[in-house]
Amino acid sequence: MKKIIALLTGGTTGEWVVSVKSAATIAHNLDADKFEVYKIMVTQQGWFYEPADSVRIEVDRNDFSLTIKGRKVTFDGVFIAIHGAPGEDGKLQGYLDMLNIPYTTCDALTSAITMNKGYTKAVVQDVPGLHVAKSVQIFNHTPYDLNEIKKTLRLPYFVKPNNGGSSIGMSKVKNQYDLQSAIDKAFKEDTQILIEEFIEGREFTVGVVKLDGKVTVLPATEVETAKEFFDFEAKYTPGVATETTPAVIKPETRKRVEEIAAAVYMKLNCRGVVRMDFILLGDEGDFYFIEINTIPGQTATSFIPQQVAAFGLKLNDFYTKIIKETIG
Repeated sequence: MKKIIALLTGGTTGEWVVSVKSAATIAHNLDADKFEVYKIMVTQQGWFYEPADSVRIEVDRNDFSLTIKGRKVTFDGVFIAIHGAPGEDGKLQGYLDMLNIPYTTCDALTSAITMNKGYTKAVVQDVPGLHVAKSVQIFNHTPYDLNEIKKTLRLPYFVKPNNGGSSIGMSKVKNQYDLQSAIDKAFKEDTQILIEEFIEGREFTVGVVKLDGKVTVLPATEVETAKEFFDFEAKYTPGVATETTPAVIKPETRKRVEEIAAAVYMKLNCRGVVRMDFILLGDEGDFYFIEINTIPGQTATSFIPQQVAAFGLKLNDFYTKIIKETIG
């Protein structure tokens, strides 16, 4: 008996363009023998299923169902492929929890906390072997003191929206006189922002997922870019960044990274596949946690598909295992 799966894509932020590409990869790799998949677009205007052969059909949000040619379709589970709101911030998860419909991602609480970079760092900072950059969190409805921030933190700074993704609204500040304009830019994306000290080192990202009941850390990717930092363009424009999967690191470093990444996954009570960005100082020294992404990109050029391939698993099998683990 095939499982009936709703694949949610779109969203209400600038990341919807990435979400559509992620959903295309997932749809292409979901096993047609095991799953009957309905791709549903979530927008500000409404939630729609768009079959190839007819007009779009609106989702009944009272029970998250579709009526197609007089037949009511309900779902065994939901594969959430929405980056940013409302897929990554816990809102959709809370809605699905109330309807008792299982889904492939972290729960509502973990999604909400991890969407906020400052809160996430507060939760994970006591994980053994993990370090976090010194930072200041500010809100647009509360006064903040620029001079106090400059006294607290050392240049250069990273200024980023606390709840954003895909590096939208982020700046690297090398000159203290540029701090205000970077803050203004970030506040266009969010009501609270994080200003943190820049950590110099090698930048990596690693996927962590529960497969067959066991927390599994995928091979890490090293990211090198000629740009100031790994911004939206570097993430989504081929050739702007060099990505090496699996990363060339010593076996003992790999073991340490896997232990820390698995500990973070468990500490935050994650489900499904997540991706953690981190920096190693000097000669593969201290592990600095940057952020966690609970609905990482699944586009053809994204890290997770690269890492799954390096792990020796087909995407088809990978997604089947995720559904089995999270939906049943």
